[in-house]
Amino acid sequence: MGNPVAHSQSPWIHARFAELTGQVLGYERLLVPPGGLAQAVREFRAGGGRGCNITVPFKFEAAPLATRLSARAELAGACNTLRFDGEEVFADNTDGIGLVHDITRNAGVAIAGRRVLLVGAGGAAAGVLGPLVEAGPQAVVVANRTEDKARALVDRHAALAARHGVRLQAAGLQQPGQAFDLVVNASASSLAGGAVPVPDAVLRPGTLACDLMYGPAAQPFMDWARRLGAVPRDGLGMLVEQAAEAFQVWRGVRPPSAAVLDGLRERLARQ
Repeated sequence: MGNPVAHSQSPWIHARFAELTGQVLGYERLLVPPGGLAQAVREFRAGGGRGCNITVPFKFEAAPLATRLSARAELAGACNTLRFDGEEVFADNTDGIGLVHDITRNAGVAIAGRRVLLVGAGGAAAGVLGPLVEAGPQAVVVANRTEDKARALVDRHAALAARHGVRLQAAGLQQPGQAFDLVVNASASSLAGGAVPVPDAVLRPGTLACDLMYGPAAQPFMDWARRLGAVPRDGLGMLVEQAAEAFQVWRGVRPPSAAVLDGLRERLARQ
């Protein structure tokens, strides 16, 4: 459920997961009008729906619909996965662990001990910050156009950062710092077709620069990173890994995400 949603590759991903794990599952895109998420969820449940993913711009709106939240969804204040068990609505946020798995497993880049810049403070950023902190970086800077919004997100994660010994701070977009080891663009800039929202100085040669978008939307960010000697990565791996987490929430089965990611990249290359 989202708006826009026509671009989503999730139906193909979950169809492959079901095929590879022997599950019977139907998964479709649903365009939801602004302000219409609660009604869409009610109608979906009434029609026999058992679970759904929530994408932009509804991740903050989805959390209050739940009767029970996972610890990571509660911390984020946002969710991307709902499961319906009778009268219970369980909410989870699989975005962050999906991102961490893609970086550490698929890209083979360690997060522990590194300096991380997270660009954005909306629903996408809220979903990934907790798992990024739990991965044990040296420091995380959250940079946003409205610095107060970044500070609120940092404050909500301050106790978690302290437990993991991570230095966590907020910044504006113009002076977030320099030469990070990992830069994650969780802002709406790529989705909106805007320019890269942070200065070139945030990168150094070899920085892993990840955009949570994929396809044409991520291309300007990827080109920017490559031009400056960084290592660009789109959000396709995160998409598959967060979907694998959601599939496990719904079905109790962990699908083979790496194989599906390879197949998805091949599929998109042919289009």
